[in-house]
Amino acid sequence: MASLLFSPLTIKNITLKNRITISPMCQYSAIEGFANDWHLVHLGSRASGGAGLIIQEATAISPEARISPSDLGIWKDEHIQKLKTITEYIVSQNSIPGIQLAHAGRKASVSIPWEGNKKLGFDQGGWQTVAASAIPYHDNEPFLPEALDKKGIQKVISDFKTATKRAVEAGYQVMEIHGAHGYLLHQFLSPLTNIRTDEYGGSFENRIRFTLEIIAAVQSEWPSDLPLFVRISATDWAEGGWNPEESVKLSEILKEKGVDLIDVSSGGLVSHQKIELKPGYQVSFAEKVKKEASILTGAVGLITEAKQAEAILETGQADLVLFARASLRNPNLPLDFARELNDDIQWPKQYERAKI
Repeated sequence: MASLLFSPLTIKNITLKNRITISPMCQYSAIEGFANDWHLVHLGSRASGGAGLIIQEATAISPEARISPSDLGIWKDEHIQKLKTITEYIVSQNSIPGIQLAHAGRKASVSIPWEGNKKLGFDQGGWQTVAASAIPYHDNEPFLPEALDKKGIQKVISDFKTATKRAVEAGYQVMEIHGAHGYLLHQFLSPLTNIRTDEYGGSFENRIRFTLEIIAAVQSEWPSDLPLFVRISATDWAEGGWNPEESVKLSEILKEKGVDLIDVSSGGLVSHQKIELKPGYQVSFAEKVKKEASILTGAVGLITEAKQAEAILETGQADLVLFARASLRNPNLPLDFARELNDDIQWPKQYERAKI
């Protein structure tokens, strides 16, 4: 009997050939937001490696939305050409190209990881960051983020809208909005980083308002027959923060608004978070959202083995399994998993002699 991991999943007008998704993973290899051959080979090799869906790394909707100066961007039309080359290659490998649109908020303006991941001052090529409230991520940062005013909020919403329009032109077939890991949308969601007193702060309904307005703006440009995902952090892993119950409540509302799947991660909001890492440590959150909000979910987090992924699907904890570091270690992970689970899937013709 064929495994669930290699069974198809249809969401709206898109059918994924299997349940293996490559998680968005920043490569910190762009110049002025432009994709290059590194991104083509990185994403393309995961497509030829057999994954059903490839979600491109957090792609900035504006220059100030970048985590680092080396992040991918989609804030101008000139970015589209290379991105289109990437999506066309992914499609040629019978895989689906997705994109994650993002704004880093207060976690923006940092150096790339192999240069220390340090906050860049204005004299180091950094820029003014923005947030729900003027609270820094670390106490010793060289400057505070600016709390977005109404005009700033409308600019971010508009930037998401125009970025979505470019994503359609570039050929992406799945859209994911990044509302996790302590970036801007998450900063509005959590009471630990949102101490606003206007209609965007305070109550649960106010704290989710920004996210809902962004979703509406994206939907005004994103085709209604293509899947729309939202990535959330199900918990802040910190006292008084965003929690799994609020995640379920938000997911119920997102489903009503037309979102198709919740990509369930966790953490990343505050530096004092306490996470106990273990295999599949976030899967229970995906299960909770799936069962209590009655929406499709994706599971992520130290999932490294075929049988582990298969069990997640067999027990109904999630509908997709997303792979990040395991995929970095092995771009052909799906091909290896298929052999392990005795699934006879289609290999690239160039690689077929390695099947036996």
